[in-house]
Amino acid sequence: MRIANLDGRAVLVTGEAGAETGTDIAAASDGRFGPDLDSVYREWDSFTSWATGVDVSADRSPIDRTRLGAPSPTPRQVFAIGLNYDEHAAESGFDSPENLPPVFTKYVSSFSGPDSSVVLPEGGAVDWEVELVVVIGREAEAVAEDVAWNHVAGLTVGQDISERITQTRGPAPQFGLGKSFAGFSPQGPWLVTPDELADRDDLELGCGIDGEEMQKGRTSDLIFGVAALIAGLSQTVTLYPGDVIFTGTPAGIGAGRDPKRFLEPGEHLDSWITGIGELHQTFVSATGK
Repeated sequence: MRIANLDGRAVLVTGEAGAETGTDIAAASDGRFGPDLDSVYREWDSFTSWATGVDVSADRSPIDRTRLGAPSPTPRQVFAIGLNYDEHAAESGFDSPENLPPVFTKYVSSFSGPDSSVVLPEGGAVDWEVELVVVIGREAEAVAEDVAWNHVAGLTVGQDISERITQTRGPAPQFGLGKSFAGFSPQGPWLVTPDELADRDDLELGCGIDGEEMQKGRTSDLIFGVAALIAGLSQTVTLYPGDVIFTGTPAGIGAGRDPKRFLEPGEHLDSWITGIGELHQTFVSATGK
C-alpha cells in the first residue's frame, strides 16, 4: 500500500511508476478516515484493515507531484540519526558507534514534499544526505527489536539537507538548526508499507547532482537498522503514530570530499530509494529567490 499527502489530504496511491493515481481516503471511507494524514496514523490498525478491502478503481485521479507534501507532515517528534553507516562515519572523522548512534532532530518547519525549490542560505555551505525515512504507525515504548517492525507504518525517501557552517559553529554543534532551514527536509513521494518491498531491510538508495552520482548505498549496511533504531529509541522515549525517523546517510557527502563540495544555485539534486521513489530539489540563491 502507498499513501500520499496531496494538498494536505490523505490519498491511496495506485498505478505504475510515472502514471500514479490517487483516491481521497476521506471520500472513499465516507469520512471514517482522514482527511488529514495524522488521523490516519492515529487509527493505523483500523485504517489498514479497511484499506485492504476497499475498491478504488472507480474513484481515481492522476497525481500532480507538485501538490505532494511530506507523507507525515506534522509529527509529534522527529528523530535524525548520525554516523549510521561505517563509511560515512569514517569520512566524517569518527569511529563507528557501538551503542545507539548520535540522535538529533530536524524541525517540522523544514519539511517539504518531493519536488521543491530550496533557498541556499547566504554565506552557507549546504550539503546533501539521502536517507531512508521511517514513519511510525503504532505507539512504541520499550519495545524489543524482534517486534519493532510491527510499529512501522511505512517508509519514504528523505534528504537531510545540511548547512555545515551553522551545524558546527559555536561552542557546541547546532545540528538541529543547521539541518532545519526552510525546505531542508524534503520527503516522499509517498509512504510505502513494508509488505510492498521484497526485502524491507535491504533497499538501494542514492543521490546525484545534475546527473553526477554523489551517494549510493544499501540500507542493509546500516549499523543500526530500522528495528534496532526503534527498539533503542523506545527505551528512552515513547514513539507515537506519525513520528518520523531519518535513519542516517551513506558515504558520499560534500563535506567528506577533498576538496569539499557544496551545493550551488541552479543545481538539481535527485534522490531515490528503489521500491519507494524519487525526490527532486532545485537550489536557488537567497538573493535570487
